[in-house]
Amino acid sequence: MENLKHSKFFEYLDDDQIKLLSSFSKKKHYDKGSILFYEKEQPTSLTLLVEGVLKVYKTDPKNNEIIMHRFLPMSMIAEMAVLEGIPYPASAAFETDGTVIEIDFEKFKKAFFTDPDVALTFFKSLSKKIKHLEDVIALNVVLDSTARLAKYLYEHSDVLNTLKNYQLAEHLHMTPETLSRTFKKLVVLELLVKDSEGYKIKNREGLRVLFE
Repeated sequence: MENLKHSKFFEYLDDDQIKLLSSFSKKKHYDKGSILFYEKEQPTSLTLLVEGVLKVYKTDPKNNEIIMHRFLPMSMIAEMAVLEGIPYPASAAFETDGTVIEIDFEKFKKAFFTDPDVALTFFKSLSKKIKHLEDVIALNVVLDSTARLAKYLYEHSDVLNTLKNYQLAEHLHMTPETLSRTFKKLVVLELLVKDSEGYKIKNREGLRVLFE
C-alpha cells in the first residue's frame, strides 16, 4: 500500500515490513460530510488520513459544534484513544471527500511495538497534539476575540488563503459576525488590509503586540 510508505510514521520501514503492515490494513473512502467516528465510540484501528480534510469536534449542551482541530494528510487520527484503549474523546467528520487507511491495532502492536523507531514516532505525534491542545485552551480561555484572531493570524499566516471565514470562526469559537467585526478592527488598526481577494497581513509584528 503505497500511502503507508509515504507517511512519516512508516517511512523508515523496509519493503518486507510495509508488506506485512499492508496485510492488516485497509483503505476506505468517505464522501464529504461523512462521519469517521463519534465521540464515545470504542476504537479498534489506527487511522491514517491520506486524503481530504477531517474536522475533530465536540458538541456542547446546545448542540453547537466546537471545533478542536482540522487534520490534513498525512495525519494519524486519535491514536491516543487507540493506545489507551479508551473511547474517542470527540467526533470526527469529513469536510471534503476523503480517504483513510485503517490498521488493525492488535496486529500492529504485536508486529511493530518492539521497534524503537515506531515508539519514538508515536511519542512525537502525541507531544505535538498535546501542544496543540494547550494552544487551544490558551487561545479560547485567556484571550479576547481581538487578541485571539491576532495570535492565530500571527502564528498561521497562510490561514487567510486556506480557510473560509466560517471555518476560521468555528476554529476560534466565534460567531461569523464577531469574526467580521474583529477583521474590520484589525484593518482600522492597520494590521490587515483588504482587497478584492480578501484580507492580507500588513503588520505582522503589530499583531503580536495585541496578544503578548
